Amino acid sequence: MADLISGLGILLQWQVVIALLVGSIGGVIIGALPGVGAAVAIAILLPATFSFPPIVGLTLLLGIYGSSMYGGAIPAILINTPGTAVNALTTYDGYPMTKRGQGHRALSLAYSASFFGGIFSIICLIILSPVLAWVAPQFGSREIFLAALLGIVLVVLAHRGQVFAAGMLAAFGIFLNTIGLEPAKYTNRFTFEQSWLTSGIDLIVVVLGLFAIAQAFLLLLEKNHVPQSARVEGNIFTGLKELFGIKRVATVSSGIGVIMGMLPGTGEFTSQFMSYTYAQKTSKEPDTFGDGSPEGLVASEAANNAVPGAAMIPLLALGIPGEALTAMMLSVFYVHNVIPGPQLFQNQMDFVMAIYMSLLLLNVIVLVFLLFSTNLLLKIVQVPTRFIGIVILTLAFVGVYSLRNSITDCAIAAGFGVFGLVLKRLDLPIVPIILGMVLGGIMEVKLRSAMARVKEPLDFIDRPIAAILFALIVLVVLLHFRTLYFEFRHKLRPEPNANKLDAEHPNQQS
Repeated sequence: MADLISGLGILLQWQVVIALLVGSIGGVIIGALPGVGAAVAIAILLPATFSFPPIVGLTLLLGIYGSSMYGGAIPAILINTPGTAVNALTTYDGYPMTKRGQGHRALSLAYSASFFGGIFSIICLIILSPVLAWVAPQFGSREIFLAALLGIVLVVLAHRGQVFAAGMLAAFGIFLNTIGLEPAKYTNRFTFEQSWLTSGIDLIVVVLGLFAIAQAFLLLLEKNHVPQSARVEGNIFTGLKELFGIKRVATVSSGIGVIMGMLPGTGEFTSQFMSYTYAQKTSKEPDTFGDGSPEGLVASEAANNAVPGAAMIPLLALGIPGEALTAMMLSVFYVHNVIPGPQLFQNQMDFVMAIYMSLLLLNVIVLVFLLFSTNLLLKIVQVPTRFIGIVILTLAFVGVYSLRNSITDCAIAAGFGVFGLVLKRLDLPIVPIILGMVLGGIMEVKLRSAMARVKEPLDFIDRPIAAILFALIVLVVLLHFRTLYFEFRHKLRPEPNANKLDAEHPNQQS
């Protein structure tokens, strides 16, 4: 209780309250702008947050992270254009409802489901706090190394159909982290006698290049587009009442979002599709899915908004980010010498409680804001995409230069911007690079620390948690190879129609 009261005192500081309001409302606006998204906004704001106190900077970024998906549902439902990538599934049922004249109902359901999923995940986070406070100190260097390795494996295997590409990009991220002075003996690695590489490749420079500058290039190169939408008429509050009629779908979807959020590399997309599949298979009207099903809309929005709160569990307890946005937030911790992990729960539990309560409050602020300002946001959505691209490009370069007042950093960011544009055009994932850089650095430090107490290979997994993590890594890899084996067998299996054709026309050449 003392930690809760102390955390409330931290949260009620005027700087934190302003950061929470700006982040929450700003995140909704950013999410409603197609082509921007939380990753771009957080990447641009990240350099500025380094000058803030840690709780202020984190509250601002958490506000954007947790609220952007609320805003992303608006264009997804009204103009069939998802504001953020994770709102793509919302278009399946949201836009058909709009075409039937039920846009207000679809938005109301989306807001209500998002609020339910967000609050559900925060409650789970608070309930799990005593468990995390007990488990986190059990993790030593070996356990954190294996947890980071499990994160890399899950990130790579989560990209079905692109596993090899994701693996290579994650390895590239790990390589980028090794450039510069080696942390133990301070010898140069991969600098090739270039002085500008001695300080290494900064994570924020790479983030701004791959996310912000690449997205700006994409918007500037594509045809200019000005989204148009009709005014929403009707009572936005109706969805709160209607949600109780499909509370089973909302609860299960939120639960799936929490579980997926805790697992590195899975996140919103996996939780959405699992929730959507569950809702369709258990629905009394499965044929309506994809054609304006309220259950499908609720499943999608509840699942993706349950992830941000759950994603804070591995970040706070172990210092291991599960996806790109939490990886960016990790840098805010490090800049202020606040190291997430076991020590955070032991020594700064009031700080942790302040973060929990800020997540809870941002959902309330966003819901109240959306219930009264949806039509105002529709005017913001109608910004030309090329204008957005110019603004993003300008702010991104300002952010890069402000880090170290370095033109070299701007050139590196521009190079990664072009690389990110190529990856986007080829439909290849960017997230493995960022997680490779972050998790690779964690793995290197923890491996060096652990090897001082390891004499034989089996000593590395001689503790219960280390053995469990190692078994999970092996199990995940084996299950992936099992899936590949069955897919390969399925491809080799001749189709029944082909066999019938061969039997009827034995002499016909193919």
